[in-house]
Amino acid sequence: MARAFLVVMDSVGCGGAPDAADFGDEGANTLAHIAQACAAGQADQGRRGPLNVPHMDAMGLGAAIRLASGDETPGLAAHPTGLWGAATETSIGKDTPSGHWDLAGLPVPFDWTYFPNTVPAFDDALTRTVCEIAGVDGILGNCHASGTTIIEELGAEHLRTGWPICYTSVDSVFQIAAHQDHFGLTRLMDLCAALAPILHARKVGRVIARPFVGQEGSFTRTGNRKDFALLPPKPVLPDWAKAQGRAVQAIGKTGDIFGMRGFDGCHKGNDAELFDHLETAVADIPDGSLTFANFVQFDTDFGHRRDVAGYARHLEWFDAQLPRVTSKLRDDDLFILTADHGNDPTWRGTDHTRERVPVIGPIGDSIGVVRFADVGATIAAHLGLDDRGAGKDFR
Repeated sequence: MARAFLVVMDSVGCGGAPDAADFGDEGANTLAHIAQACAAGQADQGRRGPLNVPHMDAMGLGAAIRLASGDETPGLAAHPTGLWGAATETSIGKDTPSGHWDLAGLPVPFDWTYFPNTVPAFDDALTRTVCEIAGVDGILGNCHASGTTIIEELGAEHLRTGWPICYTSVDSVFQIAAHQDHFGLTRLMDLCAALAPILHARKVGRVIARPFVGQEGSFTRTGNRKDFALLPPKPVLPDWAKAQGRAVQAIGKTGDIFGMRGFDGCHKGNDAELFDHLETAVADIPDGSLTFANFVQFDTDFGHRRDVAGYARHLEWFDAQLPRVTSKLRDDDLFILTADHGNDPTWRGTDHTRERVPVIGPIGDSIGVVRFADVGATIAAHLGLDDRGAGKDFR
């Protein structure tokens, strides 16, 4: 019986979204701009020369970028030998839940709630609620911010006061950073868990716990992040598979995005550790199963930080790992690499960018421009599931 592997390279967009201007992102193109910067010698820190991702390019990565946007892709000129195309998002958002729900067969059927880019960003009632639950007299931050920057700026004050650092972004999200040892990891998780239903009722997509460690001048985030996400209002791909008795495995933050609904288990860690888990899944997971993975460091470590060279290095690292899994695929397996949104490291600001995403794999043919929901429908069809959601099989 066939198996399916859906692997999301978080934020690895390829430009060309027809509504990008509505989001202030007309012209953004994560992959093309990285390739262009590499070819121009502008991303030689820790690497050198044109972007070198031969395995993904052979599948059709360069061709997918050109199809999606028409942009030049220096260094990515291979003739596609696998499944390749690009996908357009239907959901009105450029965030993690919007992209993943859509890929899993359900475009978001409502408008998310976003916090204003003001100081303060949160209303007094919400701030009081946070304080009451946490047992503190105030919060720090209360603004739009980069997660790594805000702990550098406010980490020491957090240690002095014990107040949690609360911040947001252009996404529908409420994030809380706290020191894993001084504030306490369990206390942080309990705070976020208590706030989540309150904010979900307001259509805020996620409450995210962002624990960090260290001391002033050397704070670093840990791998214990947890997303408390609003659940999709209808069954989606993992639910469809689980309802028909299939093994369903999450790798990375995918389990959190869907509140573990439909999944048997979830493996977490950094991207190197997640690749080990993906390799094990490809080797061992049973017939008829679904593995849904997310590799987040493209986004968190390089996209938001606008680190072009770091993003290029991570793409090259990821590409070099791919034979570890593609060599173990069975003849009837479906393996799809895609993304959930863009995060162009050459773009202004620090937020996600509205883009199409590549849809590539080692076996298949050209699929043209499809919809995000078609990815979920195609996987469901491959697994012989009854549901297809809002998409259609593109094979």
